[in-house]
Amino acid sequence: MRDYSSIAVWLTGLPASGKSTIAAALKPKLEEIGSVEVFESDAVRRILTPHPTYSVVERDLFYRSLAFMGAKLVAHGVMVIFDATANRRVYRDFARSQIPRFIEVWVECPLELAMQRDYKGTYQRGQRGESSTVPGLQDPYEAPVNPEVRIDTTKLHAKEAAEQILEYVKKAIAS
Repeated sequence: MRDYSSIAVWLTGLPASGKSTIAAALKPKLEEIGSVEVFESDAVRRILTPHPTYSVVERDLFYRSLAFMGAKLVAHGVMVIFDATANRRVYRDFARSQIPRFIEVWVECPLELAMQRDYKGTYQRGQRGESSTVPGLQDPYEAPVNPEVRIDTTKLHAKEAAEQILEYVKKAIAS
């Protein structure tokens, strides 16, 4: 049996684009292959930056730390799913430079739809001026240039997206 365990999947997209829902659907599929850890950015941020400012300096540190932790787990045979906006390409490029088997998944979603789905109120806070760093509003979201997988959330449900990602993972490992 092939070793599928040393790989990382970074789900990137606007806040409320569907990353967490896809991560939840993908995790059990990957667990059939091996050990999996999900780094959900809000949960990790509560530990690393309990009072986040979302400044550029803080985000740089946060995403470098996330990539470092993920690289360590991948090096020990654990598959990692990053459920994190990582609104700047440089964050994802750094992770790619640290993790030999890295799959970038663009969870593509129009801003208007992401705003409708936003159960956390991120965009509302940005529109009210309570936050000045919301990706897609005040802060740019730099979409991937050449993602390994592109998920159009206007056409695919989370389970279908997870299947598509799983198929790519299997092909990437087999090659």
